[in-house]
Amino acid sequence: MAGGPVTRGPVAAPLQMILPLGDEPNPSSVPVVTYALIAVNCAAYLFVTLPLSFVGPEPGDPVVVEYLTALQQAMSRPLSPRAVDAILRGLSQYDLFVFQWGFRPVAPQTLDLLTAMFLHAGFFHLAGNMLFLWIYGDNVEHRLGRMRYLIAYLGTGVAATLFHLLIAGSSPLPLLGASGAISGVLGFYFVWFPRNRVRLWVMLFPFFMNVIYAPARWVLGFYVIVDNILPLVATAGTPGGGVAYGAHIGGFLGGVVVAWVANRGAVLTRPTDFGTQPAPGAHHEPPGSLAALIEDGDFEAAARLYVGLSTRETTRAMTERQSLLLGNWMAARGHIHAALAVFQRHLADYPIGEGAADAHVGAGLLQLRAFGQPTAAYQHLVEVLELKPSPRTEALARQGLAQITALQKFQLNSM
Repeated sequence: MAGGPVTRGPVAAPLQMILPLGDEPNPSSVPVVTYALIAVNCAAYLFVTLPLSFVGPEPGDPVVVEYLTALQQAMSRPLSPRAVDAILRGLSQYDLFVFQWGFRPVAPQTLDLLTAMFLHAGFFHLAGNMLFLWIYGDNVEHRLGRMRYLIAYLGTGVAATLFHLLIAGSSPLPLLGASGAISGVLGFYFVWFPRNRVRLWVMLFPFFMNVIYAPARWVLGFYVIVDNILPLVATAGTPGGGVAYGAHIGGFLGGVVVAWVANRGAVLTRPTDFGTQPAPGAHHEPPGSLAALIEDGDFEAAARLYVGLSTRETTRAMTERQSLLLGNWMAARGHIHAALAVFQRHLADYPIGEGAADAHVGAGLLQLRAFGQPTAAYQHLVEVLELKPSPRTEALARQGLAQITALQKFQLNSM
């Protein structure tokens, strides 16, 4: 991510030679919250950053003295008269505005946790952040839903700032920028959409200049390790401002943890397709009778027993064949939440082999056709093609992938 959050003063991160252009697949729905967040950030730049950047400070403004004192503390050495004069000549009202409304670790304010997310150090800082939000935000918004996505965005932004506070708790310089929150979005994306592809413009002049495709998890892993963890280690103890790598890492970890917990909760939560309680006559059956009910063809009783059991009780309680039979029976009769739970637990118990391919197809087609989540479905259907599936299973996976392609805003390349 180009720049920010950054501490006001030093320039943002240098221009990168690898620039993301887009991702695939993505939902056809309009990401209203993502576009609204981009609009708010751009409005803050147009109506606050730009006007104040061309206006000098008011004579005698006491904030100027505070600003100079903070710079001196950050540099860990006295500023020479010539340096002070140079700073004052370049000082703008926006510098002082950021000093007051950015998040300063040495003087943390609750409101600054929010305002700092919508302030940027300059055009390229803003443009880099909004590019990343535009590319990765729509899939996460579609998966979470608008309100939960907004809460997640703001929440991981706060987490990013607090993580920065742990690392730079004595810094007097203000933190600003949206990329702590955007890094949280990337954390969600890393967990939920690892099979997606990212279009990258790579320039290694004069040897190589081209657009390539790379797995999303590789791209985001590179972003975290090479663009943030390594620079954070390399600059540890260095005074002054710059890119707030700790905020990027904190936001990303926040998104990863919340997404992982959500995944875990989806597997552990008992589906309610058959009500919250087993039917009369089914609740007394021990978990071991699950396989026997399936072998007897009594899928209704087996399904009701299954949804009343805990995850621990269902672990390998059925063979691969029995698990797939039960999941397919549930899906065919419209018990979509229970069927998805069966396929997900099957993959936890039997993650490889032809049975896993069948479970991935079952889960992927449900995500696509019943839950309207084409990108989540894509993760399962692409996995099928790497598991040596039967011809029928491969055909079903390719049909699902073709349907996902037809739903895209921008057509995918052939898979």
